[in-house]
Amino acid sequence: MLKHSLLMLLAPVGLLSQTAPTPRVIDANYSDVRGPTNRMYNFCVGAGRANEGLRADWQRQLRHVRSECGFRYIRFHGLFCDDMGVYQEDKQGHPVYNWQYVDELFDFLQGIGMKPFVELGFMPGALASGPQTIFWYRANVTPPKDYAKWEAFINAFARHVTDRYGAQEVRSWYFEVWNEPNLTGFWMGTTGGKSDEAFAPIARAEYYRLYESTVRALKSVDSTYRVGGPATAGSGWIDETLAYCAEKRLPLDFVSTHSYATMSGYLDESGNAGTVFSGDRDAITGEVKGVRGRMDHSVFAGSELHYTEWSSSYTPADPIHDSYHSAAFILDKIHNIGTSANSMSYWTFTDIFEEAGPRTTPFHGGFGLLNYQDLQKPSFFAYQFLNRLGGTELKNADPASFVCKDDTGGLQALFWDFTITHPGPSVIDQEYYKADHPAVGKRVVELRLSHLPRGTYRMKAFKVGYRANDVQAAWRDLGSPSQLTRSQVEALRKASSGEPCIQEKIRIASESSFSRGFETRENDVWFIDLSPLR
Repeated sequence: MLKHSLLMLLAPVGLLSQTAPTPRVIDANYSDVRGPTNRMYNFCVGAGRANEGLRADWQRQLRHVRSECGFRYIRFHGLFCDDMGVYQEDKQGHPVYNWQYVDELFDFLQGIGMKPFVELGFMPGALASGPQTIFWYRANVTPPKDYAKWEAFINAFARHVTDRYGAQEVRSWYFEVWNEPNLTGFWMGTTGGKSDEAFAPIARAEYYRLYESTVRALKSVDSTYRVGGPATAGSGWIDETLAYCAEKRLPLDFVSTHSYATMSGYLDESGNAGTVFSGDRDAITGEVKGVRGRMDHSVFAGSELHYTEWSSSYTPADPIHDSYHSAAFILDKIHNIGTSANSMSYWTFTDIFEEAGPRTTPFHGGFGLLNYQDLQKPSFFAYQFLNRLGGTELKNADPASFVCKDDTGGLQALFWDFTITHPGPSVIDQEYYKADHPAVGKRVVELRLSHLPRGTYRMKAFKVGYRANDVQAAWRDLGSPSQLTRSQVEALRKASSGEPCIQEKIRIASESSFSRGFETRENDVWFIDLSPLR
């Protein structure tokens, strides 16, 4: 039930003892503006592969995260895999192009107001120079057998999307050449999935040949189409790519690469090797800022920087992705990266992701913000809360919060505690984040807002943390069933509904200030919304 109160100071949630530690204070002045809210966090989001985008459940989920989280672009593998039917050759060896599945997918994206961040890969089987593939869906990872045919194929693709969607629309897209060519599993090599220093110079040379051919094909259709790379794992090949493109005077409209907050390892789609969450609070953040710094000292200082994959772990079999720890982790990285990147594309929006084939349990450590049953993980709420922030950010010295206002006179505060609780290399993620870890209490967070316009507001407070919109814990409470009944799905949906935990009417009198404390535990996330009542 909504409560009415004349507000100068509201008591904190719960009772504070006389010996309580000094609260953490978030202090913002409604009139003291920092600038427009940075929306780089929802510029792009990832998905597994193009063919999955033809499924009704995938499309239903993307529509939901587009609406709730505001994602504008989407990037996925496999646009040119054989299951998309894009390339064959007749008996005389002449190319046969077919864009019907691509059109179906791109039309859907356009229909919900999204755009493709086009990853140009993998290699169509009929155009491939070798048999090497990766993943359950057998993506071919070899160079083209004939670069003239590859160039003609890319040219035909670019001409087709131009004819179908118009040059003005396609100029707003991004074309990224390949995916993680610095890993042998993704480029020219076996599926061993580890970086090979002896292999690297050969792989780079072949990748640059592919890049140059692709740039030429795209720019021949429209010189303003945006193309970039190297789309590497772990921020690899950045210096080499900047130098190569400068020397060859090749366009590099944007730099793209990937980063994950794990201590070691690559390409473990099954999760059998075990991963360990990084204990470095600067993980990912320092890497992004370092790449931006190197770009700023190159001839490509004006180019955009897009991290087209990032997450807490590089394997879709890591329970940290399902854990309540993920929400605060995401917000910490987004806040501290700031304007160093033009986008940070979270990998991925959905657990409908088949690198290791269809998964057999509803919570298996998948990358997604949503699981198979559309259930919202804690990570989902990090993006939903960010998207609910108003368009103007207020100045605020607290290092783990955003305070914003919108055009209606409303104000939003998003704050969190990011605590690394993982014990280190002695325990792998697949053991640690699968277990129940109650959160330890931290200092009360006192939100102080001054110079608010006088009037009546509706305050709604939302919380994510241990057993608060914590669908993984609710699933464990059911006995971690491998298959869900309808009633179990509904129970889990209620446990992660995202409904406000506090609702009140607030009267801001002549003092025009608001102050309230919120009890906070390790890795809790709070979102506070003050909406004026007219």
